[in-house]
Amino acid sequence: MAKLHSKKRGKSKSRKPLDAVKPEGVNDEEIKELIINLAKQGTSPSVIGTILRDEHGIGDVRLVLGGKRLSTFLKEQKVAGEYPEDLLSLIKKAVKMREHLKSKGSDKHNKVKLSNVESKIHRLVKYYKKEKVLPSGWKYDPESAALLVR
Repeated sequence: MAKLHSKKRGKSKSRKPLDAVKPEGVNDEEIKELIINLAKQGTSPSVIGTILRDEHGIGDVRLVLGGKRLSTFLKEQKVAGEYPEDLLSLIKKAVKMREHLKSKGSDKHNKVKLSNVESKIHRLVKYYKKEKVLPSGWKYDPESAALLVR
């Protein structure tokens, strides 16, 4: 798939683990409790998946959660974040770019990249409004976004 705001070709892909078998010695209830505790501490779902993969040898969380996605499981347990993780990461990036532009106002490349990031944010907001993840009246505002991130 090509990159959105560049003329380069992308190589990024998501690959499933080779084994679709749950590792031996894994207690499902302990892993579920670990996931809930990490989410309550404010850990993002992608970091939770990385911790499970690296420290506990669980390549595919769905095997432990009975076929559910991690985000679906977190919503069922009512410990999911208020906003989707991908939207928050883009907002954090835009806030950092705006802070950079306050001190270095003549950085033309950063101005262009900021407009690209904000267009990605607007596309995601449009999608999440359609899917009813965000309320229909929600709007991206750079000033309130800085408060949202902190």
